[in-house]
Amino acid sequence: MRTFTAIIERDPDTNLYVGYVPGFPGAHSQGETLDELNENLREVIEMLLENENLAFDTEFVGTQQIVIR
Repeated sequence: MRTFTAIIERDPDTNLYVGYVPGFPGAHSQGETLDELNENLREVIEMLLENENLAFDTEFVGTQQIVIR
């Protein structure tokens, strides 16, 4: 079992949830609900993991809030 971290945003124009896995080329999708997005991302990741030559570009570390005054 492997765990991947996805960044999720909501597109204000389409009202869709959009998600991607940092450093994982092609691991992105969208959905009308968070559950739909989760399932869509799971399917994309499973498909991409079938590639035996898969290489991750980066390692997700975390997020930071930047305060501007």
